[in-house]
Amino acid sequence: MTLALWNEIVELTVEHVVLVATSMAIATAVALPAGILLTRRAPLQRWVMGFANIMQTVPSLALFGFLIPVPLLGGIGKHTAIVALVLYALLPVLRNTLAGILGVDRAVRESAIAMGMTGRQLLWEVELPLAARTILAGVRVATVATIGTATIAAAIGGGGLGVFIFQGLASVDTAQILAGAVPAAFLALLADGGLGWAEKKLSPA
Repeated sequence: MTLALWNEIVELTVEHVVLVATSMAIATAVALPAGILLTRRAPLQRWVMGFANIMQTVPSLALFGFLIPVPLLGGIGKHTAIVALVLYALLPVLRNTLAGILGVDRAVRESAIAMGMTGRQLLWEVELPLAARTILAGVRVATVATIGTATIAAAIGGGGLGVFIFQGLASVDTAQILAGAVPAAFLALLADGGLGWAEKKLSPA
């Protein structure tokens, strides 16, 4: 393997990490507050979760294609790829935020209210700490899935390790396919292991 190829692998790996990190940061920033809101607005749960579920059912390549002609959001390039990846990452984080907070023991919640805690204090000092592990599990699932899905971003000029995969498929070059697939798999294992470790640290003693 030549030095030029190694440099390209490093460059595209960094590009892939930035793509995933940006998408996950936006998805978490949207899904976490939305999940908290849904625990306080039960009638909205059906509609919001329904939308998130629908986004998950759309084939990834099709979603990338659907977004291209959309004004402001669409086009060719990284911004369209990020929008698609955010839509895919919303459901696991949203679902786990909702499940984590609603899963807090009712007796614990009632005890906190009896102690005079306000709604804000209940959320920040009781519900979120107890739900943190469940929420992080959703972020973990979304991150690992996004690393894999991000390889398709190359199809619309989004860059990342998918560039190697698509080039390899076009030229029937196994080495190029592996140059994209192996680092992507390594990133997924690294993210899964790191977030899994953090999840264990949040486990109750």
